[in-house]
Amino acid sequence: MSSPIDATTTPAWTALTALRESFSPDLRGWFAADPERVESLTFDLADLRVDLSKNLITPEIRAALVQLAEQTGVAERFAAMLAGEHINTTEDRAVLHTALRRPADASPALVVDGQDVDHDVHAVLDALSAFADRVRSGEWRGVTGKKVTHVVNIGIGGSDLGPVMVYEALKPYGADAGSPRPEAPRSAPAMRGGGVGRVQARFVSNIDPTDIAQKTADLDPETTLFVVASKTFTTLETLTNARLARDWLWEHLAAAGVDVATDEARSDAVAHHFVAVSTALDKVAAFGIDPANAFGFWDWVGGRYSVDSAIGLSLAIALGPDVFRELLAGFHAVDEHVSTTPLERNVPVLMGLLNVWYSNFLGAQSHAVLPYAQQLSRFPAYLQQLTMESNGKSVRWDGTPVTTDTGEVFWGEPGTNGQHAFYQLIHQGTRLIPADFIAVANPAYPLADDGRDVHGLFLANFLAQTKALAFGKTAEEVEAEGTTGALVAARTFPGNRPTTSIFAPALTPAVLGQLIALYEHITFTQGAIWGINSFDQWGVELGKQLALQIAPAIEGDQEAIAAQDPSTRALLAYYREHRD
Repeated sequence: MSSPIDATTTPAWTALTALRESFSPDLRGWFAADPERVESLTFDLADLRVDLSKNLITPEIRAALVQLAEQTGVAERFAAMLAGEHINTTEDRAVLHTALRRPADASPALVVDGQDVDHDVHAVLDALSAFADRVRSGEWRGVTGKKVTHVVNIGIGGSDLGPVMVYEALKPYGADAGSPRPEAPRSAPAMRGGGVGRVQARFVSNIDPTDIAQKTADLDPETTLFVVASKTFTTLETLTNARLARDWLWEHLAAAGVDVATDEARSDAVAHHFVAVSTALDKVAAFGIDPANAFGFWDWVGGRYSVDSAIGLSLAIALGPDVFRELLAGFHAVDEHVSTTPLERNVPVLMGLLNVWYSNFLGAQSHAVLPYAQQLSRFPAYLQQLTMESNGKSVRWDGTPVTTDTGEVFWGEPGTNGQHAFYQLIHQGTRLIPADFIAVANPAYPLADDGRDVHGLFLANFLAQTKALAFGKTAEEVEAEGTTGALVAARTFPGNRPTTSIFAPALTPAVLGQLIALYEHITFTQGAIWGINSFDQWGVELGKQLALQIAPAIEGDQEAIAAQDPSTRALLAYYREHRD
């Protein structure tokens, strides 16, 4: 992999710097002067309608940003990723999450480092689907012969954030196993469910014992299946929780009168109630899981890009393999768009370029993602890992220091909850906070209040907020309403707060896949321009190493305590004094 191009040395960066020096945002004026603004800045991306017109760009800025992508080789780096070049330089790995959603008959076949990637991906996908069908149909049963009613995914990071987000988003699709699943819904996709065949999912990630204690508190051990998701089967939090879950299973089976007194009986119980997503088959077997029930993925799949791999096993069980495959098709549609669409109309590239404009030229330090869809309540948290673990870097992919600011703090909450929490800062605060608003035309649950469509009222807020942020309210408009004195300033809204509006017909599996892939490729675009490796995460390692060193001090090891800094020793002393 060649050295990155320094974006700050390109003619496009020079042009953008000059445009910034003379920049005076005026969305009201721009809309008035250009009747075609909305049409020229609105794009269809598979099922998504993406409106960029309320962003702080002019045709000149847009052109310079596209030139920046050209001059930093964004398209070439994307092609290198698709081809399996080792663009993850620090780990000398290919980056092939896009291969997880390639159709089985994709041509030409993808062979990387001697591996037939398409064959291996679909072999795992078929095995995963077959196993999910066995659980959902009741063919797979617990040690006492009862059907599985709950699947508990044990993982952390990408092995948790992706699955829990997708499950919450597509929960209406968790119809009774064996019943016809709803077609791409325009409304109420699954106001059924709850029947005998339904498998519900729960997710355990935190090593705080409260997490697993609460998630298992009301479960029946005879009908619970655990999925342990750890590629190496060594992740501290995941393996600790897996052992706690195994102890819980044995204890509660015994309490229910099931014989687990012998090693053979205990092993049999684990084999019926635990499966794994891992490639470390020896460790899986040592835990007691049958290696035949371990589903693998590869080192070219990063954790935060893995929800469409075998990490999605719990989703295939709870939602059905067909739903999972539709999710993959949504991802692939966006992959195709990025690889075939010119940069000037390439939606993820344009959105990534806008983020560079805001971060590097207008001083934005954070980015809000505001879904007007309660089902997407976990989407901002998922994006936090995707974006900040990918682009929170201070060195480029060749080890040299970055030449620009990188990364933004991604955050958000669903509307309208956020309106009653932090929108004040976005509307009238002193910081520029670009925001993405996401909505669907048809809700999962079309309810009415006294004959009035509640979803319509909800989306009126979605539309009102982007309008208010863009155009604000002038002092003259406030005064015209009868407000006087000091209250005028308090009730004035400056406007020119940038937003992107993303609409879809409904939150189908395909649409969700499209949304995830959209942000994957936004993140990719920014990383490529900054010249950083968006696919490693060395910044998370030091704390994990230190935790292992501090653990003996927690238990009272005096030598370990003495090795700590004064602040850590004082905190250890407080903990040991107050721990019962």
